[in-house]
Formats: sequence, structure tokens, C-alpha cells
Amino acid sequence: MDLDLVDCLTRIRQQDESAARALIDHLHPFVQKIVRANLPRRAEVEDLMQDVFVKIFSHLDQFRGGVPFEHWVSRIAVNHCINALRAQRSRPEWRMADLSEDHAEVVEAIATNPDRDPHPGEALGARELLEILLEQLSPRERMLIQLLEIEDRTIEEVRQLTGWSAVSVRVSVFRARQKLNRLYKEMQEQRKL
Repeated sequence: MDLDLVDCLTRIRQQDESAARALIDHLHPFVQKIVRANLPRRAEVEDLMQDVFVKIFSHLDQFRGGVPFEHWVSRIAVNHCINALRAQRSRPEWRMADLSEDHAEVVEAIATNPDRDPHPGEALGARELLEILLEQLSPRERMLIQLLEIEDRTIEEVRQLTGWSAVSVRVSVFRARQKLNRLYKEMQEQRKL
């Protein structure tokens, strides 16, 4: 569905509920993709999306049209996810001993022969293991790894989504990669003990 954004925003500012519903329907897949990509552990996608839409509508008067509307919405969604991840920061660290036996076997298999292709069961375990490692990163680091490494976005795309400088993105993702590497090695060492 094509949406006349200017007309829709004007009608929303005049309290037109049908225009608000049309905007939500238009933005729903876009916001859902962002929220799912940056979803904190134990969080519900629909709850976070609802919060994002509340923020969009409550700050709609701040949109001036200097950037595309989707960029403005993505900044709100990404920042809300980062804040949700920060709120979850009180979680304990994961240690090798915290892993299930299956996950521990995946870590050991990858550590002993990192060049071989995992069988399907190991691939699923590796994805779960990656999630455990990502949970130990700061919200900013996790989001950068997600955007650049998993979604394969460019530095410029991440810069536009976040509003950060390209240098800040590059330095932060470099540090996040180093931290992930260190966390993985610590897990391997704990397994050997």
C-alpha cells in the first residue's frame, strides 16, 4: 500500500484515527524487523513494538522532514531497543559451566576444528551459543555486531540508522569483535578446566 506520508502526518496531527491506523499498518513490518534484530533476551516483540509506536506518536511533532521519515522511525526503534537492552544489564554473566551439555560440545567441536562445517544440530547449537555470547556485550556492542556482522549492513547504513559518526561505528565494532573473541576464548578455557 502506498501511503501519502505528508497527508497522513497532517491528518494524524488533526487527531484522525484512521490515518494513525494507516501509518501503523505501513510501518509495522519495518519496525518489526528492527525490533527483532535488536530484541533483548526474554522480551516480547509486540510489547517493544507497541512502545516504539507510542514513542513515534508522542514525538511526531518533532519530525521536521529533514531526514526521510523511515530514518527518523528507525532511530526511535533502535534507541528504544538499546534502552531495553541496557535495562536488562543486570543479568548474570554466562560461564562455560552454565551451558547445556549440547552447547558445551558445540564449543569444544568448534574449538578443536574451526574450519570444518558443522552438522545441522551443531549449527543450531552454534547460533544459540552466539546468542549467549552476544548477551554479554553492552547494548551498543550487541547492536553493532547484529547490524554489521549478522545483517551484513554497511558502515554508512549503520551510521544513518544510529546517528553516530562512521569513526565511532568502526571503533565500537572493532572493540565489540575483540570482546566477543575474548569471551569465546574464556569459555573454551573454562571447558578445559
